[in-house]
Amino acid sequence: MKADRPGTDQPGDLPRLLLNWYDRHRRVLPWRAAPGEKADPYRVWLSEIMLQQTTVATVGPYFQAFLARWPGIADLAAAELDDVLRAWAGLGYYARARNLHKCAVTVADRHGGHFPDSEEGLLSLPGIGTYTAAAILAIAFDKPATAMDGNVERVMARLHAVRDPLPGSKPVLKAHAAALVPETRPGDYTQALFDLGASICVPRKPRCILCPWADPCRARRQGIAEELPAKTAKAAKPVRRALAFVLTDGRGHVALRRRPEKGLLGGMMEVPTTPWETAPLPSLPAAAGHVPLPGIGWQALPGLVRHTFTHFEFEIGVVAGRTAGTEEKGPGLIWVAPDALADEALPTVMMKILRHALTRMA
Repeated sequence: MKADRPGTDQPGDLPRLLLNWYDRHRRVLPWRAAPGEKADPYRVWLSEIMLQQTTVATVGPYFQAFLARWPGIADLAAAELDDVLRAWAGLGYYARARNLHKCAVTVADRHGGHFPDSEEGLLSLPGIGTYTAAAILAIAFDKPATAMDGNVERVMARLHAVRDPLPGSKPVLKAHAAALVPETRPGDYTQALFDLGASICVPRKPRCILCPWADPCRARRQGIAEELPAKTAKAAKPVRRALAFVLTDGRGHVALRRRPEKGLLGGMMEVPTTPWETAPLPSLPAAAGHVPLPGIGWQALPGLVRHTFTHFEFEIGVVAGRTAGTEEKGPGLIWVAPDALADEALPTVMMKILRHALTRMA
């Protein structure tokens, strides 16, 4: 069945119905302005960057911690990048943190500490794409804009019974969404749509009986709401493998090093590893050229560490070594006490490696 054209058979009061529902059921979120208050562009931007590929429940504590430490754009712009990376550790997708800092510096230096209130101006800033620009325009500046995230795609696919699968149906879904954005209260409408997708029009077992759009929803009427949006089957993710070398010294300090500035996990701290490759896991003798400190005894630990990235699965064998000295030199090594590891900009995968090793080296 072909999807209906945008604007066809549209009840004119859909935005009103949704806003009435939102006024009664809006979520209370740490970055959201209270009813009647003006939204803070800094908070809106910070939350939108953090929420990319991350859940609301996860973001909440990070957002509060960032705001307490850097309450305004000028504060964040003046921060050291390493401090921002440390505060971000655990949120993943670390290029976001680097762009976050770069964007803050740009807004402070080139825009007088104020975010642009145009799509063109927002898109010129580091780390801000089409979705984020639209969300900031709508929520922070109350301008009509079409912010399409996964929640909105799901709501539009069901409302209009769009059976064509994602990602190919994205342009049609965006056209449907754009046709509904009201001139009045577009910021509240955008947040209402987010809330509808997050709490009512959920992926499994949508709560249609509570939905303000239940009557006009074509997927509900056709009994196919839970089947939408359809998605093209994803290819299996490739698997990359590496050996990680967990080295401790005579005081129990752990050797870390900094990753290159560009690329995956750029600028973050890491446990030294072999190159991440799709080949089988290398043996310890074959990896001898990559050990961070030659000439000491290295021992493979039982088990593997597994971690999922966006585009690949990662399997890590862990090798442990001890040096009797303290802070022995090695190329680029930084020695950190175990109780100070939480203060380093360590990605989640590296914390997994360290937990795996330190519980088996005791």
